[in-house]
Amino acid sequence: MDVRVQIFDRLLEVAVLLQHDLGRSLGALGLTTARAHLLWELHRLGPSTQRDLAAELRVSPRNVTGLVDAVEAAGFAERRSHPSDRRATLVVLTEHGRSTMEQMERDHERAAEQLCGDLDTDQLEDFARTLDTVAERLRQLVAATATTPPRDA
Repeated sequence: MDVRVQIFDRLLEVAVLLQHDLGRSLGALGLTTARAHLLWELHRLGPSTQRDLAAELRVSPRNVTGLVDAVEAAGFAERRSHPSDRRATLVVLTEHGRSTMEQMERDHERAAEQLCGDLDTDQLEDFARTLDTVAERLRQLVAATATTPPRDA
């Protein structure tokens, strides 16, 4: 079998394993991947409007409203009046949301250490360069197919 096909198969396996592990971890917190992504962006950006969150998440404003409703109901975030624009509402992490995100950051770092901690600097740098190349090619392929109109069957 061609080594490129073997590498692609291994990438698919890693994606499935990561998704499974992430789903299990998030499920224990009462989160879905989409809700966790919203919280991660709030953690990174700070208080944000739903419009800004929709843009960051690349989802519709309607979709982000549902996500915010869910994380608000679960106590991870809350809506507050915008201090300078009375037409806008900010989404803000609650104390529970902040502590959850801080724990997720620690878990993120621990997972990186478990997966890569025993690799030396040269191995890490080579691996990072290779992953960067593959990820950029995948981004380009995804972008090209997103702008290509669907073909008739």
